[in-house]
Formats: sequence, structure tokens, C-alpha cells
Amino acid sequence: MERHRVLGWTAGLSLFVAVAVLPVHVAPLPTQDAAVGPTAPPSMSDAEIEKFLKDGRVGRTRSAGKGVTNSLRATLTDGTLTHDAHIQMIDERKTSGPGAKGAELNFRDSWSFNVAAYRIDRLIGLNLVPVSVERDWRGKAGAYTWWIDDVMMDEGERLKVGLQPKDPAKWNETMQLVRIFDQLILNVDRNMGNLVITNDWRVWAIDHTRAFRLHKTLPKPGNVTRCDRKVLEALKALNSQVLEREVGRYLTNWEREALLARRDAIVAIIEKGGAGAVFDRKQ
Repeated sequence: MERHRVLGWTAGLSLFVAVAVLPVHVAPLPTQDAAVGPTAPPSMSDAEIEKFLKDGRVGRTRSAGKGVTNSLRATLTDGTLTHDAHIQMIDERKTSGPGAKGAELNFRDSWSFNVAAYRIDRLIGLNLVPVSVERDWRGKAGAYTWWIDDVMMDEGERLKVGLQPKDPAKWNETMQLVRIFDQLILNVDRNMGNLVITNDWRVWAIDHTRAFRLHKTLPKPGNVTRCDRKVLEALKALNSQVLEREVGRYLTNWEREALLARRDAIVAIIEKGGAGAVFDRKQ
């Protein structure tokens, strides 16, 4: 459960409603130390970022900031590129643990869910989750996740200062997809600090270590309202074979089965909504 700036929000976020407000100046929040060096060129592919995270030499490390999992912020370099990553090694299994509504049975908090969330995000074409890969840190398995550049604020800060999105329609579509994703992976630890916004108003959903619960029903079916047409088709294409191939190392059979059951529920809601429940996402 981290509060940091990586390239992982609240499932119950309400739709944005445009209102007139006085202009508010918000200073950009730095995500790279000034001495770190060049940031990644915008043309880097997911595959190139994965390779960098897996192979880059780890230099300076320090605490990632707020959170309870003792994660690290690390500076990596491959000799050409220097960039930061978020390292999480938490991997807890308990019969009972802290939940949003009290104790949660069969509690799990794991770095592996960050990798699974990234891969599923790409499978269904959301592109909301930062690249995350498996890599050891000092002999212990963990997730290395790309640190977001140019963060302006998180969703909690945006709401606090009353800053409105530049494109309300696009913002609404993004929030609708965020909520669908959290219902799909059953993320029980979404909060507004885990929805970060870059200076170009791109939204990144971060930190998924408490996702992929075993419930086969949607915790908040009312959060599923509208879906991008291509994402809907990609959701329909998910099956046991695809999930085993892509995330079988990170999710158990039961976790994958539960995800597919929730997928079925999401698709049913969208299809019941008819043409008005589907949109073509603004790019």
C-alpha cells in the first residue's frame, strides 16, 4: 500500500462534473532528482522499458516515501539511459489482514500483483498501468516498476485544489475505464493517491499489491457504466489459456478463474447497456 510517484485510484471515484472555478496554479511535482540524468525518451516501447528495468544497473536507492511495505526508489542506468524505478518486495499471506471494511480473510499483499496488473492492462488495451517486471533485489524477488516522469499531482490533490481537467469528456472516459479495471482485478486498496496525473493530463494507475481477490462477483457493479469499444472486445477475448500464458507465474488458478468470472459480469453489464454503454476512447 504505497503513496508514491510511479508509472497504479479509488474504485468508487465519482464521474467528473464540469463546474466553473477560478484558475488555480499548481506547481509541478518533481519525480526525478536533478542529478539523476536524462529521462527516458517518449518513444520507448514497453519492451524497451522492460529490458531496462530487468538489466539496468542499480545505483542509488532510498525509501520510496509514504507507505507500509518498505519499498525503495532506485536509480537505474544502462550506460546510456538513467531513470528511476520503484522496487517492491512485499509478499504477505495471512488468514486475516486489514481490509477496507475491517478484517479481510485470506489476506494477500504481493509485489507479483503489480506485474500481473501491468500485463492484464496491456492485454485489454488500457495503457493505464506503468511497466512492471519481476527482478530480484539482493536475493529476494520483487517488482521493479517504471517511475513516472512529469507528475503534476495525484487525484486527491486535484480534488483538493479544485483543478478541472483540460478535456472533461476524455477525463470521464478514463475514469470509467479505471473503475472497470479495478472491478476486473478486484483491487481493494485503490485510493486517490494511487491515481497520478502528469503535466499532459495523462492518468496513471499505480500500486496493485492488494488486488486479485478470489471473489467471483463484482464488489461494486454500479461502478461499471461505460467501456471503450476496443477494450470491451479485448475483455471478451480473455480466456484461461491467455491468462495462464501471460500471468500464470503471478496468479493462481483460483485468482485467474475469479478474474474471468468478474470479466463475465462486466461484459454482461456493458452489453445490457446497449449502444450508450460503449464509446470510442479519445486519444
